[in-house]
Amino acid sequence: MSKQKSKTYLGQLAEQADRLFRGQAIEQYAAICYMRMPDSIKVLLITSRQSGRWVIPKGWAMDRRAPHQVAEREAWEEAGIRGKARKKPFGYYTYLKMLDTGDRVASVVQVHLVEVSAMDVEFREKGQRSFVWLPPHEAATLVREPELKGLLGQVEAVLSKRKKSKTAGPG
Repeated sequence: MSKQKSKTYLGQLAEQADRLFRGQAIEQYAAICYMRMPDSIKVLLITSRQSGRWVIPKGWAMDRRAPHQVAEREAWEEAGIRGKARKKPFGYYTYLKMLDTGDRVASVVQVHLVEVSAMDVEFREKGQRSFVWLPPHEAATLVREPELKGLLGQVEAVLSKRKKSKTAGPG
């Protein structure tokens, strides 16, 4: 087993801490796509094209697009999801991005909640990924990144709190 493989994921990420603190990490934008069901909330996980591990739609900055708009675009390109992203970030996570060169670099991902309004049958990466809709806590068990696990674990509580505050009348 190679030395890189024998280290835990957290150990590999910790080796990148110096770069993170010097601002040398790459930045990406992502979407936690969700649907409100009659008695629950479901979130979308997709597989990465290279490793097949469970992830959320994410991508690079785009000219003339705000981060939440990039999250919406990535959700459509990677999973055919149409929806409205919240402008305010839901949170951030870091992970090790494998570059085409084979090098790994730390990436800081700004995550936006995207409420699904439609799912297109035809989209850019159709057939290149698998996807699954799960309760947020189940989805959290399938992703590798610890901070993303934490964000997924907060989805239900945050969305139910917001729903209650919107439906509560003046006191």
